[in-house]
Amino acid sequence: MFDLFRQRSYELEHLDKGDYTPEEYEGCMVELRRVNRWLGDARALSRSVLPGIERDGAREFSLLDVGAGTGELLRAVARWARERKMKARLVGLELNERSALGISEESREFEEIVAVRGDALRLPFDDGAFDYVMCSLFTHHFRDEEAVRLLGEMSRAARRRVYVIDLHRHPVAYYFYTTVGRLFLHNRLIREDGALSILRGFVPRELRRLAERAGLSRAKVERCFPYRLVLSGSKN
Repeated sequence: MFDLFRQRSYELEHLDKGDYTPEEYEGCMVELRRVNRWLGDARALSRSVLPGIERDGAREFSLLDVGAGTGELLRAVARWARERKMKARLVGLELNERSALGISEESREFEEIVAVRGDALRLPFDDGAFDYVMCSLFTHHFRDEEAVRLLGEMSRAARRRVYVIDLHRHPVAYYFYTTVGRLFLHNRLIREDGALSILRGFVPRELRRLAERAGLSRAKVERCFPYRLVLSGSKN
């Protein structure tokens, strides 16, 4: 049974293959927000990225979210910065035009958030364009060699640090999602891709090794409940 978790799966998810209808995609985005709220991406953000920014002590900062999806985490950063009277410049990058438009539409109350279409493996930004570059539930969509390229690009665009929030490939997470989780999930993409995403996820040593190959220094990986890993690293 545990052979299933010994190494990452490279089977493509529906979102990678594009074999879905526009209606399925919209439903996926709605349920994905709910799943992420339950399972802790905002919690991982608040325990890793935001304390790191606060420790640096700057009253203004810039942050790029690569593969920003719905932009929900960018809005969480914007609210956090406003509460502390910090000036933030927040950019969400998405290859998918519908997703980029969605970020803009749902972030109308946040003038500090802009959406940009672009390729994560060829970021359309100058070196050091942002203080921080992050991604969440994005790296597992790439094979290892591509993930190294992704981290290298993120590092190139970051002046200070890179953060990656992703899935911990763990039997408990997988079997909970495929049993209890299915009672609450209706969208086909969420039901099928979610389970596969866990199998495409990482164990800490794998994520740390990718960061080192990408040239990140002081790379560390922390576990965050429930079954999230947070990688942080600095530019050499």
